[in-house]
Amino acid sequence: RLTIDVIMNAPAFRNTLKERELDLRGNKIPRIENLGVTQDQFDVIDLSNNQIEVLEDFPVLKRCTTIFMHNNIVKTIGENFAECLPNLHTLMLSNNDIKEFKDIMPLRKCKNLLRLSLYLNPITTLPNYKLIMIKLIPSLRFLD
Repeated sequence: RLTIDVIMNAPAFRNTLKERELDLRGNKIPRIENLGVTQDQFDVIDLSNNQIEVLEDFPVLKRCTTIFMHNNIVKTIGENFAECLPNLHTLMLSNNDIKEFKDIMPLRKCKNLLRLSLYLNPITTLPNYKLIMIKLIPSLRFLD
């Protein structure tokens, strides 16, 4: 579980871009919870290599601009995702289980989203995938 102790004891550092990053990789976390304890102090949150199925239950994190979610089992994105992460510009979802466009519709509300990776998700094999993504999220500059 993503307990307060796990968050408080997780590595936190300045990355090479001088952004404050919280490393929650590889903790077998099944769902997002208790991130409010971070007090919105991080630009980057890395939740890669866990067991998260749904991107939801984020508190409002105005400072956070980047979320890494590689190698989880994400199937869908929660309805209030964009409201909780208003300044998100990078979302990395490589190697998850997103299958249909309806599963990522909440990303349409992410007005600042510039970079999105859905590489190695079943959705990328759908006809006209890239064209549809460009239509859904016009702010995108980098896809996969």
